[in-house]
Amino acid sequence: MRFVVGLLALVGAFFMLSLSASAAAPDWQTRVVQTADGGFLVGNPAARVKLVEYMSYTCPHCAAFSRESASVLRGQMIRSGAVSIEERNLVRDQLDLAAALLARCAGPAGFDRLSTNLFAQQDKWLSDGIEWQQANSQRMAMYPKDARLKAAADGAGLTAIARANGMSQAAIDACLADPAGLDQITGLLQHVPPGINGTPGFLINGKVQADIYTWAALEPALRAAGAR
Repeated sequence: MRFVVGLLALVGAFFMLSLSASAAAPDWQTRVVQTADGGFLVGNPAARVKLVEYMSYTCPHCAAFSRESASVLRGQMIRSGAVSIEERNLVRDQLDLAAALLARCAGPAGFDRLSTNLFAQQDKWLSDGIEWQQANSQRMAMYPKDARLKAAADGAGLTAIARANGMSQAAIDACLADPAGLDQITGLLQHVPPGINGTPGFLINGKVQADIYTWAALEPALRAAGAR
């Protein structure tokens, strides 16, 4: 009887210890901070493997990477704290600029969620945006620069996506007219490392990953660097 009681106590202690360890383990994929370089870092800042992605919201390959990498990169590698990802905008066109400004104005708390939704809905808003720009190009030429950006964002449905992800209309209007936001994006464009020639472009622990543009090609490189 004493043996059974002792065994039950040992099992109970082990169970409580497991619960305590689980409760203490952070979910790093929910941790987002803005870096000194102007990017947004998701995950453990002290991760063994530090991934940097140069991305564009109008890049179909970037949308595919976001979708295909999510379960392993976000759900396992970043969540465990083994890998962090710093996302840096490499803006290609006006619609990309509008999307980048909105995502960045969402701040660390909203950036990652809004980015994920922009990529998930890219087919729709990008198609709508291109169609809207083609139909309104002459009228747009008469608008001030700030008004053109806001009109394009409205026409593409980008402002509707931002509102659906928690941004107020007042915050959206201020964001798209903020010169400081444009300056941050310009700064990112001026410091793209040699070897990053398009999007998505990747660095692992500071080293450019030449000719890697897909999750299928990037995953083995992350594993080789120690990602788990």
